Amino acid sequence: MNRTTLSLIAGAAALTAVTGFAALTTPDAAPTNDTARTAAHLPVERTSLLCPPPSTSDLAETTYTSFTPVTKGTESKGSAELTPAQPESDASEEQQKPGKPVLEPEQPGKQATGDVSGGEAPALIGTAEGRFAPGWTVQQTTEVAAGTGRGLQGVTCTAPDTEFWFPGSSTSAERTDYVHLTNPDDSAAVVDIELYGKDGALKSTVGEGITVPAHSSEPVLLSTLTEEQQTNVTVHVVVRSGRVGAAVQALDDELGGDWLAASTDPAGSLIIPGIPKDATAVRLVAFAPGDTDADLNVRLASPTGLITPAGHETLHVKGGMTAAVDLGDITRGEPGSLVLTPTDRSVPVVAAVRVLRGKGDAQESAFVPAARPVGTRATAVGNTTRTTTLSLTAPEGTAKVKVTASPAADGGSPASKTYTIKSGTTQTITPPTPDGVKGTYALTIEPETDTPVYATRTLTAEDNAFTTQTLPDDRGMVAVPEAEEDLSVLQK
Repeated sequence: MNRTTLSLIAGAAALTAVTGFAALTTPDAAPTNDTARTAAHLPVERTSLLCPPPSTSDLAETTYTSFTPVTKGTESKGSAELTPAQPESDASEEQQKPGKPVLEPEQPGKQATGDVSGGEAPALIGTAEGRFAPGWTVQQTTEVAAGTGRGLQGVTCTAPDTEFWFPGSSTSAERTDYVHLTNPDDSAAVVDIELYGKDGALKSTVGEGITVPAHSSEPVLLSTLTEEQQTNVTVHVVVRSGRVGAAVQALDDELGGDWLAASTDPAGSLIIPGIPKDATAVRLVAFAPGDTDADLNVRLASPTGLITPAGHETLHVKGGMTAAVDLGDITRGEPGSLVLTPTDRSVPVVAAVRVLRGKGDAQESAFVPAARPVGTRATAVGNTTRTTTLSLTAPEGTAKVKVTASPAADGGSPASKTYTIKSGTTQTITPPTPDGVKGTYALTIEPETDTPVYATRTLTAEDNAFTTQTLPDDRGMVAVPEAEEDLSVLQK
């Protein structure tokens, strides 16, 4: 009996599309009798998102914003909720369950928000099903008035996974960097944290076999994992069993702080989109897993095209070591995106930049990791009319992009606009706003051409504090193989 064909027949009847819970894989061999046909793209039916604890500062003010785009073909029913994870000290292996929901969106197409004050807010575990699942996006934005990590800290709550790369972390004395690990499942997860500096792996034994109990969150201070103080460190989170959500909270004594999201998977070419035009300093950090060195061309996609920054034409990254270079005010008053490509042979790397804005005591930092493209659709939530900018990059060819603004639940009607992004350029736009909007709104970005597009959203506070999030595909759709019943396989 052909095992592959039988699996496809069963899959046609029972397959559930899941974001963050499962991934579809192609069969090892082509099925017989042509029973598998072109994959259909269908809305996902279940989505999991994890938000790290926002802050330990008593001065922290945090807003959670939830949004699901209206997607054709979804079920008529469904729900979404964010519930508190248990602190590691309170978690139990005996069916510990999350508590009462802190946010329950009422309908797709309308934002829902919730607020919390102080430094006791827990991590959140989110689940969306049915019509709330496709493209469900949650933003966590925290404003800290003073102290280490002061400023605006923003992170898009992430799906659980088994591996994460964070170039741009630090174990230096002026930085307080935590890796936050959140486990959404009913059984414990076991995690290894590896640190790589300028000379290779940093000596550490306590980063191995970290247990994250069910439905709990565990913060790990990087400086407790090693005695070596290094300014530029790459963090590699590997899950031995289970799944976790992971994010790095990078807090500086003088330069404010923000969340460092994971870089896209190691690749020979990378795009780091959306460096603000008023950046006063940009530091590029890259890491090459394995033993092979990588040599990269460094180019900037500006509003007028691709340019090579003088004095920083290439970057050499030794295998297994973290490389860093200060690019200064590389954007020179214009927005830009870094385009990293191999000079010769392609060697997989991960990368991110730290961006500074302002001068003197008013300096503030944020991080932009190498990003995945927008794909079918990306979603950004928690936007406001005077503080939001959108950066769009098309490094490989001219692209058309439709941007739609959707209001919160308290009023307003959607507004859309289409933009043309010329090949090799970065364009920063003030996005459309919903008519009659009050408060915040959501944005969806939908390419109308096949050219890859990369995007970031920047929020800026009144005191010029800022935070930037990349906008990859929101994974609202999944490819499902089409199959038909073929009883003849039962006779083989």
